Amino acid sequence: MTATIEPSQAELLPSVRNFLSGTKRFLVGGQWVESASGETFETIDPANGQVLTTVARGGAEDVDRAVRAARTAFDEGPWSTMKPNERERLIWRVGDILSERAEEFGQLEALDNGKSAGIAAAVDVAWSADIFRYFAGWATKIEGSTVNVSMPFVPGGQFHAYTLREPVGVCGLIVPWNFPLLMAAFKLAPALAAGNTVILKPAEQTPLTAILLGEVFEEAGFPPGVVNIVTGFGDAGAALSAHDDVDKIAFTGSTEVGKKIVDAARGNLKKVSLELGGKSANVVFADADFDAAVTGSLNAWLFNHGQCCVAGTRMFVEDSIFDDFTAAVAEAASQVKIGPGLDPTTQLGPLVSQEQFDKVTGYLAAGLADGARALTGGKRWGDTGFYVEPTVFVDVKPEFSIVEEEIFGPVVAALPFNAEEGVAKAANSSIYGLAAGIWTKDLSKAHLTARQLKAGSVWINQYNGFDTAMPFGGYKQSGWGRELGATAIDLYTQTKAVNIAL
Repeated sequence: MTATIEPSQAELLPSVRNFLSGTKRFLVGGQWVESASGETFETIDPANGQVLTTVARGGAEDVDRAVRAARTAFDEGPWSTMKPNERERLIWRVGDILSERAEEFGQLEALDNGKSAGIAAAVDVAWSADIFRYFAGWATKIEGSTVNVSMPFVPGGQFHAYTLREPVGVCGLIVPWNFPLLMAAFKLAPALAAGNTVILKPAEQTPLTAILLGEVFEEAGFPPGVVNIVTGFGDAGAALSAHDDVDKIAFTGSTEVGKKIVDAARGNLKKVSLELGGKSANVVFADADFDAAVTGSLNAWLFNHGQCCVAGTRMFVEDSIFDDFTAAVAEAASQVKIGPGLDPTTQLGPLVSQEQFDKVTGYLAAGLADGARALTGGKRWGDTGFYVEPTVFVDVKPEFSIVEEEIFGPVVAALPFNAEEGVAKAANSSIYGLAAGIWTKDLSKAHLTARQLKAGSVWINQYNGFDTAMPFGGYKQSGWGRELGATAIDLYTQTKAVNIAL
């Protein structure tokens, strides 16, 4: 692992530097406002632990203001009365502005989250723009259907029956810190395309691109109250989840918090969709393309510094190649260049916060104490910032915490399997079922294993094979519902049946 020299913030775009000056407010009813309490909080650069800027801390009163603004915009218009093609043009415009300001968003994401600015611009921002354009098209394509009813208990009757797909109403969108802009796009785009109004609550660790996104919605011409953004901590998210005038909650985050969201939503039985934790299996058969599988398997658990819900952190390798393969992955990991996100050569940035750093290093210590052996890594990197060495553990047992629990850091546990005994049972032993990877040249083996794995997404001879048109979500305790693709529209619409006696 090699070091990089921390670049000066003098390299920031003037627009980013200007954005960071002064306390950041949040967006309610078309106005940028301070919190009702006047409270603020600091957001930290994880590369060096220094304060980036100060942000308004919203609470229950602020959530209530935002919900009332969203309700007014939904019930009284103009959003509810706007033609679908007009909504389409506005949502498409958001995608265009994101593309135009990609470097700006990328730098801000790097500062607030720690990820590479270049990768953030090329992946997070570019994909977010694509998501808004994709769902913009759906605004004009949400349709009901006619139903040829029989009505057997009304002899001789004639009827005209049809269904309508209507927006759910006011939607609370709670997003995590690992992909702050991208996860916001996952929820905002389909919710708005379906005709809903929204309150976005970003993670307290990474609020900045959500605030900047609010400026984008203003620039695109969205009516006041359609998109509201409240920054704050868990109490704000809890207030949003429990609010009786919120019709729908969409949440991405940990399974533990997801269960709390469900409890909070019981009051008015609001609709809930959840994209939760993962401990994904990445299966490497002996007949795989060795080099491609090494590169892909490294990316499976190292992408976004391992802070990825789909990360392939349980690496199952066929026993005949286990030693050679894990050694190759460890060697590749040891060559990764570590540094701050503003350095264009950085491949692995810091973890997002001191809390996450403590959590991941705690797992490293637990793994070693349990008897696991680190082929590479196993400790923090450097003495400034929240950096952790990429770590490959072998000699692990299924009951080890590093195998069972979601670490959310650059850590993988490798386990051998015998082809005759199969791998599906071990791969499916997790409480999670979000994603999986399979590496093999045998087409039948690939398809059969894909069927056996209990995961919402299965990638063959690749990892992180996302596309906006493909549904995304999990089995078991990895969540409820599917984001992206046509199925995302189902999360933000409800069906009304109309039956007319002629």
